[in-house]
Amino acid sequence: MTQRIAVVTGAGSGVGRAVTVELAADGWRTVLAGRRPGPLHETARLCAAPADVVPTDVTDPAAVDALFAAAAERHGRVDLLFNNAGAFGPAVPLEELTVEDWRAVVDLNLTGAFLCAKAAFRQMKAQHPRGGRIINNGSISAHVPRPHSIAYTATKHAVTGLTKSLSLDGRPYRIACGQIDIGNAATDLTAAIGAGARQADGRIAPEPTMDVADVARTVRHMAGLPLEANVQFATVMATAMPYIGRG
Repeated sequence: MTQRIAVVTGAGSGVGRAVTVELAADGWRTVLAGRRPGPLHETARLCAAPADVVPTDVTDPAAVDALFAAAAERHGRVDLLFNNAGAFGPAVPLEELTVEDWRAVVDLNLTGAFLCAKAAFRQMKAQHPRGGRIINNGSISAHVPRPHSIAYTATKHAVTGLTKSLSLDGRPYRIACGQIDIGNAATDLTAAIGAGARQADGRIAPEPTMDVADVARTVRHMAGLPLEANVQFATVMATAMPYIGRG
């Protein structure tokens, strides 16, 4: 095969946009998913290779099925899913977090990741040649929490379980699954961290950030491996961020 097909969720901004552009530069044909068509089209314009825009709410099972059906119809296969869509949710004390806000974060970060992985798995298992790769976007919060982040932290810990189960269940079908855990990549979503983030002792302090392009290059490496090799977990973070020693 000379043409590799990648589906990227949350492709309209931040990490998703950076990864999409990097994959396109490496010759991947990308299928861009996200809720807002405008930002997706902007990402597509930045790509060096053709990119397809498929607006998708990853919390909607029918929309996710339609996304992968469109990718298969246009390209015949899916070689990579970068399972990236997610949100932090409100940074409030536990007792102030509403059930509605909890469910919104779980629906997007966990159920959305599950639905996309399920649809990708189904396609990768059925296509010929069989197989593909799923890369889940975890987080430093898949290891250690920030204050006032219980919904986000719980979902990112759960994504690690999703990654391990997919990796195991995919073995008979040449479906590899790995996870990238990102710390303080500079995007619009994390802009406040550079100005000041709440620390474990209650202080507000600025934290170092890194170029989101460094994340994209790491995903590109993970995606480019033969299916006989897999980066199971990769942690990419700003060198001086308070992760080692957090708390």
